[in-house]
Amino acid sequence: MTNIPPVTLDDVLDAAARLKGVAHRTPVLRSRTLDALVGAEVHLKCENFQRVGAFKFRGAYNAASRLTPDQLARGIAAYSSGNHAQAVALAARELGTTAVIVMPEDAPESKRAATEAYGAEIVTYDRYAGDRVAIAEALAAERGLALIPPYEHPHVMAGQGTAALELLEETGELGALLTPVGGGGLMAGSATAAKGRYPDIRMIGVEPETGDDTRRSLEAGRRVGIAVPKTIADGQAVHTPGELTFSVNRRLVDEIALVSDDEIRDAMRFAFERLKIVVEPSGASALAALLSGRVSGLPDRVGVIVSGGNVDAERFVRLCGGGG
Repeated sequence: MTNIPPVTLDDVLDAAARLKGVAHRTPVLRSRTLDALVGAEVHLKCENFQRVGAFKFRGAYNAASRLTPDQLARGIAAYSSGNHAQAVALAARELGTTAVIVMPEDAPESKRAATEAYGAEIVTYDRYAGDRVAIAEALAAERGLALIPPYEHPHVMAGQGTAALELLEETGELGALLTPVGGGGLMAGSATAAKGRYPDIRMIGVEPETGDDTRRSLEAGRRVGIAVPKTIADGQAVHTPGELTFSVNRRLVDEIALVSDDEIRDAMRFAFERLKIVVEPSGASALAALLSGRVSGLPDRVGVIVSGGNVDAERFVRLCGGGG
């Protein structure tokens, strides 16, 4: 057993240098209305403006760009419900190679179409019956592809952490940072960057109520599995935290807040009507925790990572109109 963390602040800084000029430095938005509603100064890091529409491009490119020429010549494999799929597909295209992505059959059509538009081959599976990791590992072994998982990889985590790094470079010290949690890669990278810069910052993860595997795992002190959650936040429909990501998050995450699908819908509406931005359900979960009062004792200055905006118009209208 080693005490060496899988990702360090230096890794995040190195990823930032590698991503400079490749990934977008996304905007940080403010809203006086939001500040008044939650009683704090809120800084929103808008990764919905990132390439592929989500933070995932950061980690995917950081990992893919480190592959050897021989690995790049063979191609890349990944598994994802959508955003990591698009991110790996685009990273592969940028680096002159190909990608094969294992996606659930019920992944949002817009995410599948975008992944194919970047040039990737799609292999589908049933998320409630199949094991996407086993399917992707077998496919990678059969074809000799380099597998880049969505969160369980040091370079992926380091790349994701550059979002928090940029936020803090712009805002200075914050009292708390709210981050959506799915497999835990964004949180692991963000917590590494944020605590590395400001050790006293309060790291608050946000999960859907039906997908609280990280909350349960932190309470138990070990990884806990749950049934595949049914939630509108498809990017957070994970049944157990990653082993590497949990090894980081159990040390650095201070608490987990849970939000309902209705609270996520409300946050999507607020972002659209008041901030004039489109946010997908997973991307809205951290904002939802603020708006619904799920976090107590907020400090004066708070950061929120708005992790993505990949939702098509039809689904956005259906969700914000109260449908599922």
